[in-house]
Amino acid sequence: MPDIISFINNLGFPIAIIFYLLYRFEKKLEYLTQSIQQLTDTINKNLGE
Repeated sequence: MPDIISFINNLGFPIAIIFYLLYRFEKKLEYLTQSIQQLTDTINKNLGE
């Protein structure tokens, strides 16, 4: 049982950091998707489509 508690204590911080980084990465992907969509709309508008 103490081995399991030690294992959780050792992995708790890295797991928290992973979730934080995944959250930030997801926000950046959302921004990138919006930028690509705006670029596509602008290109289509300028080409007359």
